[in-house]
Amino acid sequence: MKPDFAPQALLDAVDRDTMLREVQDWAAINTGTANIAGLDRMAGVLADAFSVLPGDVELVDPAPVTAISAEGREFEKPHGRHMVLRVRPEAERRFVLTGHMDTVFPAEHPFQEVRWLDDDTINGPGTADMKGGLDVILHALKLFETTEGAARVGYDVMINSDEETGSLASRGLIEELARGKYAALTYEPSALPDGTLAHARGGTGNYSITITGRSAHAGRNPHEGRNAIVAASDLVLRIKALEARDITVNPAKIEGGSANNVVPDLAVLRFNIRPKSTDAMNRFDGELGAILRMIEAEHEVGVHCHGGVTRPPKPVDAKAQALFDLVKECGAQLGQQIGWQPSGGVCDGNNIAATGVPVVDTMGVRGGAIHSPDEYMIVPSLRERAALSALVLAKLSTGDHL
Repeated sequence: MKPDFAPQALLDAVDRDTMLREVQDWAAINTGTANIAGLDRMAGVLADAFSVLPGDVELVDPAPVTAISAEGREFEKPHGRHMVLRVRPEAERRFVLTGHMDTVFPAEHPFQEVRWLDDDTINGPGTADMKGGLDVILHALKLFETTEGAARVGYDVMINSDEETGSLASRGLIEELARGKYAALTYEPSALPDGTLAHARGGTGNYSITITGRSAHAGRNPHEGRNAIVAASDLVLRIKALEARDITVNPAKIEGGSANNVVPDLAVLRFNIRPKSTDAMNRFDGELGAILRMIEAEHEVGVHCHGGVTRPPKPVDAKAQALFDLVKECGAQLGQQIGWQPSGGVCDGNNIAATGVPVVDTMGVRGGAIHSPDEYMIVPSLRERAALSALVLAKLSTGDHL
């Protein structure tokens, strides 16, 4: 790095007031994952903001995504566009930085405004998760571009519109941009308000099982019916029995049925799994297939499986640990104490790690109570985390740290 960009100089160069204003403005735009108009507006705002960096900004159409309705029908779900910035694509060493513009708060949700809780804390939708993180990416890169090593490396920035619902419309794009990168940083908020990072993560999968039976009169000829609710209930017990130390199974909802005097001919079972390892993930899918075939045979129903693992488990290998160690070292140079702990949560970092690229995925702001109307962001962390990322990128641009 240039000598005038020592760690403290990086911290001093962060424009905290501009960052705060941008986060407040961005949080005021509702970007619930299903609010396509709000996401389109946000994508335009982000494209303008990131255009100050020396690269090409593109708004990428979402990949097609289908879901299963309560009536057992498959339908296409709309999603917003994703923002991609590519800087120096010809560079031999390149990074990828990712974040998401969507929140869990739909357009009709009452939580829509930003307010101050105290002199250092604001409460608002997406302030921590993750409009604050998006602003950290922007200002970290602006700082990084002033360092000597920046011109020798390149990077992609990907901000998707569907992380909160599993990144199904952006997973292929994430994996495409991640492959071959030297390192990745993702800007979820810190795991704890003190700045602790999420380390290893488990995986997750969401399934919808449609069971088609045969209706009949519950009094006159019930034996001629094939009860889809009974088959779904049997399925719940069988998949729940697959739980082990390395995987949990959460049957979440059964939809279907009609009047009490009708044998129900349709049920939709929705459930989530949380495998802690790739072996557990693969084992479950194999056992599920056998169970579904037994349900079909024993209950004489039709069974259709939709969904699967959306985020594989994220172990921390030697290269990833070296990246964590570098972040900790850079934090210490900035007077920040950085630690980490495993997390049961998942994010796009899971999908990046699956491509073999080392990733730290909680480089965003400090805050808490995410996914609730109590969500808050610790304002000084905007400056802290922007300087931290700029220093990490500057270090990664020189030498072999990983």
